[in-house]
Amino acid sequence: MTDAPSETTSSTAEDEVLYAVDDHVATITLNRPHRMNAISGRMLTQLAERLAEADRDRQVRAIVLTGAGRAFCAGLDIKDAVAGTGIGGQGGSSGSGTHLSTRDHPTTVMFEMDTPVIGAINGAAAGFGLDIALGCDIRLVAEDAKIVTGFAKRGVVPESGGTWYMPRLLGWAKAAEIGFLGRDLTGAEAAEMGLANRALPGDELMATAYGWAAEIAANAPLAVQSMKRLFRHGLTEDFPSHVHHVLLQTMLLFQSADFREGITSFAEGRPPEFEGR
Repeated sequence: MTDAPSETTSSTAEDEVLYAVDDHVATITLNRPHRMNAISGRMLTQLAERLAEADRDRQVRAIVLTGAGRAFCAGLDIKDAVAGTGIGGQGGSSGSGTHLSTRDHPTTVMFEMDTPVIGAINGAAAGFGLDIALGCDIRLVAEDAKIVTGFAKRGVVPESGGTWYMPRLLGWAKAAEIGFLGRDLTGAEAAEMGLANRALPGDELMATAYGWAAEIAANAPLAVQSMKRLFRHGLTEDFPSHVHHVLLQTMLLFQSADFREGITSFAEGRPPEFEGR
């Protein structure tokens, strides 16, 4: 699968976040290309809703998150904010997302999801866009994408998860280098430093993202979701507690039809056909 899924969709022409599902893979697309997918209040709300929708759908086994046009996400829409109509402005509409709680924030929703998310970073990722990228489980980035880490150059910090993710992803010293210096990085440099899994030529990015998503979707979804959940909990657990929780999760998986299919297909020398139950 190399093209965007189109089997089912719940998007309209007015949506700032597009959503489509095909063959167990959901595509979520930030859709303000005329503003380099800069975040509006509506986009913030819709992104959280689309992520939650995908995570609830038992037919969705992997998610590809990307941006329309030449950017992934250029961060907060500064023009709208200055005009008082966007996030942080006083004149935003009820759908602006200005009063969105951190519980319903897209990066919080992403962190609590069990469905794997592949970020296909097709272009510039700055500010909130970088934090969203860091919240993905896997990041594939175009080699020439511009990764903007200059929060300190604007007198702010990564406000939506970056300060939590970077030391865990990179270690303290690398996180400090990136954060304190605030230098722009190419996609290739970001991958070399560990901010992305792989940097790719732009014309190969989406095909690779969908290829990886298809591989994930072909695996036992209950096991993949449990693994992601255990990864998440393991970040804050001591080792004995974590091993105990892994054992409990394993015992539940032993009772699943997917486990039986995994064992049977292996014995019969054929590809497994998992149903997610």
